[in-house]
Amino acid sequence: MVASERGEVGLPAGVEILAAGGSALDAVEAAVRLVESNLDDHFVGVGGIPNLLGVLELDASIMDGRTRAAGAVAAVRGFAHPISIARRLMERLPQHVMLVGEGAERFADDLGFQREEMLTAEALRIWREEIHQSSWEGAGSEGERRYRQAAVEMMHRMSPPKDGWGTVNVIARDRRGDLCVGVSTSGYPWKHPGRVGDSPIIGAGNYCDNRAGGAGCTGRGELAIRCQAARMTVEALAAGRDPQQAALAAVADAGTLDDPYRSPLQVLAMAADGSHGGATTRVGGTYAFMGEGMREPEVVERLLLEP
Repeated sequence: MVASERGEVGLPAGVEILAAGGSALDAVEAAVRLVESNLDDHFVGVGGIPNLLGVLELDASIMDGRTRAAGAVAAVRGFAHPISIARRLMERLPQHVMLVGEGAERFADDLGFQREEMLTAEALRIWREEIHQSSWEGAGSEGERRYRQAAVEMMHRMSPPKDGWGTVNVIARDRRGDLCVGVSTSGYPWKHPGRVGDSPIIGAGNYCDNRAGGAGCTGRGELAIRCQAARMTVEALAAGRDPQQAALAAVADAGTLDDPYRSPLQVLAMAADGSHGGATTRVGGTYAFMGEGMREPEVVERLLLEP
């Protein structure tokens, strides 16, 4: 199994499932659920930083490499595990691939998922402090600074909330050789209500095909959507590139697109044989991997796209 930054908290549970002969689908769902429950992670699940109005909206997707079936949900409020809702959508409502907003929430209600309070006091504190700053000297790129300033300007034009940045990818290969990719996120902090990035979009933030491999994306989702980064990575795997080079090709292609709000984009990939790699436009980008017989995940660097 492999996971993007902060996803390593779920790998031991996922590998335990694989070691017992379980499916890649089960392993990915279990691993992502642990990330969604991690209160210290403010970019996925419970404790995520909310949108411009102080409302937490979550997106997730899961894709089965054996059948290429997929399920995705977006702009979901009040449910801790959108990855599980996405999987049940894939299995119980296969005439659809994606549900959004109230429709996704109604589906979750119908299946008995429990509504929960998702916005933690710590996430709300971060949201309030950051949204009132006039500038962000420490933002990682000019695109991030522009995005955050635009968010503040938009916030000033909208009604304040009545009450008081990131994604996880997990890819697994089971003993049968089946692959699965799961993606979950709370999206950009201070995003416009209803904004949906690449995470729930099959082909953009998630793609999986047993014949070639699987890929997931983190970072600037709009770029991943525009270049269909996950599908492009899997196509490169199918053409014979190794996972690192396949991921690098996708981030390089995204780099050719004009984007005044450019910020880092990362791709994580696993080939059909279980080999894996990652690429990034951010210095110091990493991912974690773990297999049977390992006591804990190992963190390795992604291949950096040189300027």
